[in-house]
Formats: sequence, structure tokens, C-alpha cells
Amino acid sequence: MRAWFERRYLDVLGSIYIYNEHRGYTAIDRVIESVVKRSPDDVVLIARLQAHRADERKHYLMFRRWFERRGIMPFAVGRTFGHIDRFVEIMFGTPIARLKTQDVVESDRLFARLCRVIALTERRGYVQVETLLTNRIILSDPILTRIFSIIRKDEPSHWAPYEDWLDAYAQRGPIWWERIVDYVVHAELLFLKLPFLFLNPWARPRGRWPDEADRNAMSGDGLHNAPVPGGPA
Repeated sequence: MRAWFERRYLDVLGSIYIYNEHRGYTAIDRVIESVVKRSPDDVVLIARLQAHRADERKHYLMFRRWFERRGIMPFAVGRTFGHIDRFVEIMFGTPIARLKTQDVVESDRLFARLCRVIALTERRGYVQVETLLTNRIILSDPILTRIFSIIRKDEPSHWAPYEDWLDAYAQRGPIWWERIVDYVVHAELLFLKLPFLFLNPWARPRGRWPDEADRNAMSGDGLHNAPVPGGPA
């Protein structure tokens, strides 16, 4: 029973993470495209966003390889389990898939709001990973422990470009009610949605990997062959 509980917990956690990492880099693709159109000469910002995108995809692929090594697929979860999905929907009043990213980036006020959302989400992710790396169940899996250690190392560079943009354009940082929204979104995911998925006997595995639907999933970005830490190259 204990072994089943621990395996189920890791499967649920990995399924939520793989969804969020995929959502992260595909959403950043849209931001990069819009920033390039608005400010093609801002090569520093564009490069930092591209580095963030590359890390998110790297993290996604590490989780994918972790599942593949175990011979299973992650659970089929959607935007209900996405932190950034819920946060954007609250802050912009529309699902992230329907967010008009170009309009947001063209407006300093709206782009500042988006920068605050992303920065808060990334900082929240860092705190969560710190907590997970003290979790006995996580530490029992050396490869998963290594994955989360890499994420912890990468995370600070993810919120930095958005906070730096806010400073450079004299835009305010997050205020108390935005932090509360971030906390509530996280609490919903941790204390309501994760347990629901864990206890749901009808939860089914995905039929295919999320990146198989990406427009450029196999376009040779060089990251598809990234090895899982501890796994074969």
C-alpha cells in the first residue's frame, strides 16, 4: 500500500509538472514572437526570454524522459492544473490560449501586468521546488531529485528578465493583492486539485506527449535529445 501511495504521488506530481513546463515554453514562444515585433532591437531582452524558453523546454523533456524510462504516460491533465493558466485568466479575464499576446506586449501597462504574473509564478515555482527537495518521497527517486535540483538552479534566471523590465520602464512590482492571487492559485492546485487527481479512480493517462502537437516540436531546436539526468545520453 505504501509503495502504491508513493508511486501514485510521483505520477500525479510529474503529470502536473510536465503540463506546466509544456504550457510555460509554448506560452513564452508567443511572448517572444510579440516582443520581436515590438522591439526587434532589444536583443538583450529577447535573448533572455529565449533562454527562459529553452530552460522550460529542457525541464519538460527531463520529465518526459523520466516517464519514458518508467514505461508509463503522465495523466491527462489540462489547464485546470496550470498555475500560469489560472493566474492569467484571473489577471486578464481570458484563458491564456485566447490571450491576445501582441496587444498585451504593445501596451506597457498590460505587458507590465504580464511581467508581474510571470515573475510571481517563477518565484512561486522556486519556493515549491525548495519544499519538494525536502520531501522524502521525492528524495527516494534519484533521477527526480536531480531534475528538481536542476530546476532550482535554473529558476532565478527566469524571473529576472521580467523584473528587470519593470525596473527599466519604471513600472511597479507586484503588490499585496497580486501576491494573494498567486497564493490562492497555488493553494487551489496544492490542496484541492492535486488531491483530487490523486484520488480520482477515473484519471487516465495521456494518449500522446504534449509536444507532439507543437507546431515546431521536431524542428531541430536541439533540445529534443536532451538526456534525463542520471539516464543514458
